[in-house]
Amino acid sequence: MSDWADRRSDAARVQSERLAARQNAAHEKAEALMALFFPVVTVHGPAPVALKVRGYGGRSQARTPLHGWYLRVDRTAALATDGAFYQLIAPLTWWDRLHGVSPKPSRPLMVLNENSKDGDSVALEDAMERILPGWRKYASDTRPLL
Repeated sequence: MSDWADRRSDAARVQSERLAARQNAAHEKAEALMALFFPVVTVHGPAPVALKVRGYGGRSQARTPLHGWYLRVDRTAALATDGAFYQLIAPLTWWDRLHGVSPKPSRPLMVLNENSKDGDSVALEDAMERILPGWRKYASDTRPLL
């Protein structure tokens, strides 16, 4: 019985390592895409806006010290002017709503809200295209337009 349990434990560990490797590869691909997009949107894109965190349920929000570009229409994910990706949804207390919050950056995914129950997912590339249509044509040249 111990042999069987050891094999199952090893199989679970290997499966977990493979999943972590796939997730890390997806994060790295998304980070590379954001690294390509960031200088382009900084030079050619719309002006960054003040970013806010939405409370669960969507009725409340809190200010943040961040500025950037919302990647999702519901404003729950953004690229900030520091070049980092932020998830902008959290449980908010009255204190948060009054004084604001400082969200921590997280690693981006190639599909935002991929496993959402409402099916409201969006590909990272599509979100970037919505912010700055045709942005890839500027990717090799981030000088300002004359």
